[in-house]
Amino acid sequence: MDTNLIKAHINLFAVLQNLEDLVKLDDQSAQMARTWDLSIQFSVMGGPSAHVIFKDGACTHGIGKYAAASIKLLFTSPAHLNAMFDGKGTPIPLKGFSKLGFLSRDFAKLTGRLSYFLRPEEAKNPSDDYSRISTVLLFHTAFFAVGELVQLDTVSRKVVACIPDGTLQVEILPDGPAVFLDFHDGKARVAKGYTDKPIAVMSFRDFGVANVLLTGQLDGFLGLAEGKVMIRGLIPFISNVNLILDRVKAFLS
Repeated sequence: MDTNLIKAHINLFAVLQNLEDLVKLDDQSAQMARTWDLSIQFSVMGGPSAHVIFKDGACTHGIGKYAAASIKLLFTSPAHLNAMFDGKGTPIPLKGFSKLGFLSRDFAKLTGRLSYFLRPEEAKNPSDDYSRISTVLLFHTAFFAVGELVQLDTVSRKVVACIPDGTLQVEILPDGPAVFLDFHDGKARVAKGYTDKPIAVMSFRDFGVANVLLTGQLDGFLGLAEGKVMIRGLIPFISNVNLILDRVKAFLS
């Protein structure tokens, strides 16, 4: 198991995708990106790649290379990419040399804002708005990371072998956000929103419950016992997915 490779996948496909919601939910981030009209590609040599497109005040995250990217950044290894996400590494620019100032100044401010919301343990006297945005981003990060662990993590691969084909719906009540994880042939596809026919559903009573669970302040079993987390459908399916979810923390620290 290549820990750096797994972490690189999580950074590109679970962490980076949060920029979509960040510019929707956070006024400060929306103001930063409101006039941006460009795209950035992140590619690991011989490894994963992803891109983000900024246009009309919105951000779209995509998997794989984007041929028309305004800026193309290369990383020599998964560890090199992870170092950048940890604020300790610099990518190799392949295209967009005239926009290096944008990367180091404007885009760095946006990713700094993302880190601010993904590290609630460092926030002092967080407001309700902060907690809500942080919870949405942590929620999406956690479950999109599950999809990467199913593909790459040895322990998670053993767990997924016990999961039948089917879809798990996860939601924060009463109105979302929500994600669903569709398992098929030992693989998992993760998407935002709702699915029509889940074989299991896990619901967090409200944002406060989701927040304390995602930040490790509440044990999942205690949440169930206290009625703060509700489950229905094929319960062993949910139990196995939660085993994989517990693995996420090891790659996000």
